[in-house]
Amino acid sequence: MLSINKLNAAYGVIPVLHDVNLQIKQGEIVALLGANGAGKTTLINNVSGVLPAKTGTISFLGENIQKESSDNIVNKGISQIPEGRKIFPYLTVKENLLMGASTKKAWKKRKEMMEKVCNLFPILKERASQRASLMSGGEQQMLVIARGLMSQPKLLMIDEPSLGLSPLIMSKIYDVIKTFPADGITVLLSEQNALYALEIATRGYVLQDGHIVLTGTSQFLLNSELVKKAYIGM
Repeated sequence: MLSINKLNAAYGVIPVLHDVNLQIKQGEIVALLGANGAGKTTLINNVSGVLPAKTGTISFLGENIQKESSDNIVNKGISQIPEGRKIFPYLTVKENLLMGASTKKAWKKRKEMMEKVCNLFPILKERASQRASLMSGGEQQMLVIARGLMSQPKLLMIDEPSLGLSPLIMSKIYDVIKTFPADGITVLLSEQNALYALEIATRGYVLQDGHIVLTGTSQFLLNSELVKKAYIGM
């Protein structure tokens, strides 16, 4: 579904990603592991068109999308859940969700999708008319994931969903994420919390200082000394 080859990216003259190769098959949950500053968000921003890559190729369903605009990439079926719960604080929960139905296709099915995401996260229906800034951090994370689903993505890229959340809320959110492939949604999951990510992922990549340093099945990575020491604390 997604193929990234020899991708290089930079902020100005400062290089961030170095010859990154990454592939995702349809129906997978693939974990992208790395510490803060490793380049995970940069990689996701390259795929979504927020930040142009310097060199390399990004293909989605066999089509090179590297030079496409962000809105065209969303139309093709890629949605990004940003790090840090980027809600629209002064809009209601319902209005935040509707902002996610940004394509013509998604807007036509907005009522159907609204019902669907509220079934996944019932608190959103309860708080539909409430201003989003009044929600807790965990509820806001549920909101941004639901907003990303409103565009009916084929590939959903989720950046640090566990950031700042309690273990109980993290478990609830991960229980929902792991159901996405059964609903036709492939997932790229960017995380510092390797244990949570690898419990639901089929495969993973470890990104350090902009380089892919390790890749393999979730079980292989869980047993890796690098992952144990750097990301699980063992």
